[in-house]
Amino acid sequence: MGSIDKTSRMPLYFQLVELIMKDIEEGKYLENEKIPSERELCDIYQLSRVTVRQAIAELEKMNILHKEHGRGTFVSPKMSQTLQKFYSFTDEMIKLGKSPSSKVLSFDIVKANKKVARKLNCAIDTKVFEIIRLRYADDDAMMYERTYLPYHRFEGLSKSAIENYPMYDVFRTEYDVIFSKAEETLKPVTTRDYEADLLNTNPAIPSMKIERITFEDDAIIEYTISIARGDQFEYRVVLD
Repeated sequence: MGSIDKTSRMPLYFQLVELIMKDIEEGKYLENEKIPSERELCDIYQLSRVTVRQAIAELEKMNILHKEHGRGTFVSPKMSQTLQKFYSFTDEMIKLGKSPSSKVLSFDIVKANKKVARKLNCAIDTKVFEIIRLRYADDDAMMYERTYLPYHRFEGLSKSAIENYPMYDVFRTEYDVIFSKAEETLKPVTTRDYEADLLNTNPAIPSMKIERITFEDDAIIEYTISIARGDQFEYRVVLD
């Protein structure tokens, strides 16, 4: 659990906003799950009731939390929007006449936490690959991406393979993957300072958060969370 730095120049309520968002991102609190009460948050972080209420109000404005009368405060469900066709970042950038590339920031084998296990439909603590990348177009950072893959399906996968070839190409050529479909959810989010630094953008500009679950037949083989620059991306849906 993170902590509040009372010597920091960052307002206390905003530090709490960041900590709660991090807990949600890491799967400590799932969609429609109740978070600790205001009194409990005061005790956990040694903050005043006013500060905690300010943080909760901010998260409500961002549609990250919502209150239910007489029950408490809950993690809000995501709004869903379906896109038409399976795509990859690499292919889309090539179609736009840009040169795509990726930088692997980390490549690890980790144990699936509650959220990742739910997304990959596996048991908690199952071994998974965690790959964090920056995606570029014409040498401009466009997207910060965190990908989780089931270890048993991609055993032997190496960092060098992901660094030197498009990931989906590696799946097809090295693991005979046949993609059946992908499900995505998109929503605008506040750009965090470290994301803004990596993406070379202003943190005041919102980003687009994209969560993708990719299937091979009925098996889930990928869960990716992407933060796309709000000043560079737009998504279009054609409704027939």
